[in-house]
Amino acid sequence: MTTTTNTSRRQFIVGSSAIATGLAIGLDFSMISAANAAMGTGTTSMAPLATPEIGIWVVVKPNDDVIVRIVRSEMGQGTITGLAQLVAEELECDWKKVSYEYPTPSENLKRKLAWGSYSTGGSRGIRTSEQYVRKGGAAARMMLIQAAATQWNVPASECVAKDSVITHTPTGRKTTFGKVSVAASQMEVPKEITLKDPKEWKLIGKPVNRIDGVADKVTGKQIYAIDLKFPGMLVATIKESPVFGGKVKSYDATKAQSMKGVKKVVQVGDTAVAVVADTFWQAKTAMEQVNIVWDSGPNANVSSASIKKMLEDGLSHPEGFVHNTYGDIKAALAGSHKTIESTYFYPFLNHATLEPQTATARWTPDLCEAWVPTQDGEASLAAVMAASGLPADKCQAYKVNLGGGFGRRGAFQDFTTQAVNIAKQMPGTHIKLIWTREEDMTQGRYHPVMMCRLTASMDNKKNVTGINMRLSGQSILAAVRPAVVAANKGKDPLAFQGLEDSGEHGFNYNFPNITIDHAMRNTHVPPGFWRGVNVNQNAVFIETFMDEIAEAAGEDAVELRIKHMGNHPRSIAVLKAVADGIGWNKPAAPGIFRGVAQMRSFGSYVAAACELSVTNGNEVKIHRFVAATDPGYVVNPAQVARQVSGSFVYGLSALFEEEITIEKGAVVQKNFDTFGSIRLYQMPKVETILIQGGGKEWGGVGEPTIAVAAPAVLNAIYRATGKRLRTVPLKNSGFKLV
Repeated sequence: MTTTTNTSRRQFIVGSSAIATGLAIGLDFSMISAANAAMGTGTTSMAPLATPEIGIWVVVKPNDDVIVRIVRSEMGQGTITGLAQLVAEELECDWKKVSYEYPTPSENLKRKLAWGSYSTGGSRGIRTSEQYVRKGGAAARMMLIQAAATQWNVPASECVAKDSVITHTPTGRKTTFGKVSVAASQMEVPKEITLKDPKEWKLIGKPVNRIDGVADKVTGKQIYAIDLKFPGMLVATIKESPVFGGKVKSYDATKAQSMKGVKKVVQVGDTAVAVVADTFWQAKTAMEQVNIVWDSGPNANVSSASIKKMLEDGLSHPEGFVHNTYGDIKAALAGSHKTIESTYFYPFLNHATLEPQTATARWTPDLCEAWVPTQDGEASLAAVMAASGLPADKCQAYKVNLGGGFGRRGAFQDFTTQAVNIAKQMPGTHIKLIWTREEDMTQGRYHPVMMCRLTASMDNKKNVTGINMRLSGQSILAAVRPAVVAANKGKDPLAFQGLEDSGEHGFNYNFPNITIDHAMRNTHVPPGFWRGVNVNQNAVFIETFMDEIAEAAGEDAVELRIKHMGNHPRSIAVLKAVADGIGWNKPAAPGIFRGVAQMRSFGSYVAAACELSVTNGNEVKIHRFVAATDPGYVVNPAQVARQVSGSFVYGLSALFEEEITIEKGAVVQKNFDTFGSIRLYQMPKVETILIQGGGKEWGGVGEPTIAVAAPAVLNAIYRATGKRLRTVPLKNSGFKLV
């Protein structure tokens, strides 16, 4: 169905005068090019683009080149290409002439947030901006057509645009976007903007090549934040209190200060010490010679064992924050003919971005600039402002290519704050802060630790009469956005991802009686938004338990799920797709065992089925995965398939290898030798099935499928070994991926 929407002048204001260099649809501003910083131009601030800018979404140059403005962050997931496809589809431009640029968050602030949110997380890059960026492309197309029609003195309704060419249909007369761009820039923006019907899409839904320099990434030419260079730049590294909540008691920098290349040793706030030197290696080596005495504070005796005991207490506590309930679970359990109960554990996890945390800053009394590999440019700008002590008009935050994000570089800007605080102590000098891998591992914002107890009641015919699910563990929002928790009367709604009564994280099983609640047990370890966040453990909990219910009921695992998903046809569709793809109803080859799982999260419906074998009782070989994803609409199917495969790397690494443990208040794992990831030879083949459920929903892609990898494998391992594995990672149970 074609959608017609009204667009205000605030969204699209045409420049009052034409410029010889072309048309830009949107707002008149002088944009700073983040690309210049990413390429290391060596300037003290970002150089303006060669072409004067007058637009927020689309710029058309005289040679028909099209620049699409992108405010979401690219972390390898393909968001830039997907957003450009959305704009280009409505614009009807030549895809081969499309490029992109980042507006700075400072410009967004000046323009009263004209670009909307800069945040790239929660799989929101495309799904929460698709409509307004498509409007930008559609508005530009309409204005370009009107400019041509006016030039020809014909009705605009007789003209069409295709591949950056405008044609007057009755006469066949043609012109290009670039030739009418100046005239179009003088026109009023149409008040009614009609978007294409999805049936008319020619670019959306196509596996076009990415536009963000894939070849440069492969060859090593791509410049990331850690690669930036400026004239006279110095490099810093830092050491924060190893115990969260600890402080610097004293430090002796005498030896470090005398070492080659070292310029300064400074304290950063109450909790850290930094060394500034000519090179990173000099700074790192000198840091090892700084004698720091820490005041570890009240958390010095916290351990993984004490944290687990606290979580166990939460499981048996009589009260929790109820979030999803209907029926009478107490009566169902009291009248149960048979009761099934299982307890699960999911650990802290670090983001472990390949590029450790880094940022470059330069501070003077009149200007503070920071070059940040950020998932949220607005959050970076806010950090720069707060740390610099300068007003917004004297601060700039420039987005630089990220060497991985996964949630670490969005809401958490501690590395940006540190860089500015160090730069303030050396005014006028570019300071590039680079964390060591050890600092990155021990100063993370970790996936929350969680336990879960699931109880099912069954009648004498083995029908499920009720489900009770108690979560016990951390709240991310209590630490990061306490106002949200306060507004929910102490409850963290984010803890219930995949378990909601409705919405984008809705629970898609129907039982006569159900109660899902959360005993909040917060630790001193700072929690964060780890890729997929709470849906990861919630999928393990519910989806392995569904297999236990199926076994107790004597029913097929797929059929039992379908039986309880009657109100969720799209969930059934993805589950059936993977079951058919894996050959669920056909005998597996000798020694091969299968498992399935499904979930709804981030507005998408996902499912996975796997085939694996187990040798020597503990060596797991995953032979293949079949994964189905229904995000509503698919913008770039090739990129979605890559995201699904990539998410399985993340999910399987967490299942088999990864965990963060605590001793004496500090993180034990220091590097990749103790916080491992699966290797290429361990990665199974992933066959991706894309289903487009359509409707009004646009679901996420980057995070949903992570969640179903682990429970599908756990269910298959049980069929292979007869062992129910309820504690992650599996290495602690003696299992390894081969």
